[in-house]
Amino acid sequence: MRRAPLVLASKSASRRAMLDAAGIAYRAVPANIDERAVEREWSGGEGDHVVAGLSAAKALAVEPPESEAFVLGSDSLVVVEGRRFDKPGSREEAAEHLRFFSGKTLELHAGAALVQGGAVCWHHHDMAKLIVRDLSDGLIARYLEAEWPEVANCVGVFRIEAMGVHLFERIEGSHFTILGMPLLPVLAALRRFGVIEA
Repeated sequence: MRRAPLVLASKSASRRAMLDAAGIAYRAVPANIDERAVEREWSGGEGDHVVAGLSAAKALAVEPPESEAFVLGSDSLVVVEGRRFDKPGSREEAAEHLRFFSGKTLELHAGAALVQGGAVCWHHHDMAKLIVRDLSDGLIARYLEAEWPEVANCVGVFRIEAMGVHLFERIEGSHFTILGMPLLPVLAALRRFGVIEA
């Protein structure tokens, strides 16, 4: 029996790398949505609701090449002391974010949604907590010298698989969630819907 194809509604290198490493066949088609506009729709919501809405919006925005295809949308969001943070718009803004994160707990929310036939058939949310070290201005400057502009596309201004690991004292939660997608629940859903072999 032919399995339904999978489309990843993302241009994220880390999400593609996760699926590649897991041996999942898919086609990547970046979603063309105004993420900030979607976030504004959920402005009063908690982090889990926002990432659920963004993940579903991304998946719904992609027209799959085959009608039976499943579209996987995923998104992540950082919350520190109740304040939500987007990707930094400049190196100066990245430094401001890091100064605010210093000595605090960073909540990283990651969501995923599967869409088939224009309807959401599955969604999931997970959260990891990352306890940030006390970051001096000198450390922030050295860090951004090494990691900018790569971290410009990273919510939280870090790549955990690179120099970003030096920003934290302790991490609680799934490594995959920190990379930007709750991979184990995604794989379970793909098995459940017959996209990959059980």
